[in-house]
Amino acid sequence: MTSMTRGLACAAFAVTLLAAPLSAETITSGNLVITQPWSRATPSGAKVAGGYLAIENKGSVSDRLLSASTTAAKKLEIHEMSMNDGVMTMRQVENGLAIEPGGILKLAPGGMHLMFVELKAPLRQREQVPVTLKFERAGEVRTLFDVQAVGAQTPAPNAVPKPLPPMPTKASSPIFMPRRRWPM
Repeated sequence: MTSMTRGLACAAFAVTLLAAPLSAETITSGNLVITQPWSRATPSGAKVAGGYLAIENKGSVSDRLLSASTTAAKKLEIHEMSMNDGVMTMRQVENGLAIEPGGILKLAPGGMHLMFVELKAPLRQREQVPVTLKFERAGEVRTLFDVQAVGAQTPAPNAVPKPLPPMPTKASSPIFMPRRRWPM
């Protein structure tokens, strides 16, 4: 390889490192579009965490988020929060959440959310947590939740879900997947 070719190759490689990271596409399953799945970092010893996202139904028939699961916690429940006589209460939603045709279901802090129960390890900022969402019509959809700072109220700018690779078969697989800094 000549020194000029080598120089051009190094320059091209440097440009790819400095370029803005590519964003993964929004996850679509059937008529559902899932965007901005995220959670907050938790302190050591915390046993619960919230999970948030938006689900848009672009179809003409309603669908329903029935349940969710993760390897990061013993259970992942659908919860709602409400004010009763000046007291904030939270309870598990038993029959899932409907996503009406043309509607958007937002799971956000202070309202509907996913509750990671009995965390296996603290959630750390900049990590990603694998979550499988189960819908009545769209079936199972796997995604990664970006872990934001402890007090975050919104997802990071331009946060979009990333589809998971096929599930590992070994029981010793890691709970968390490292966050990519640039395309590989």
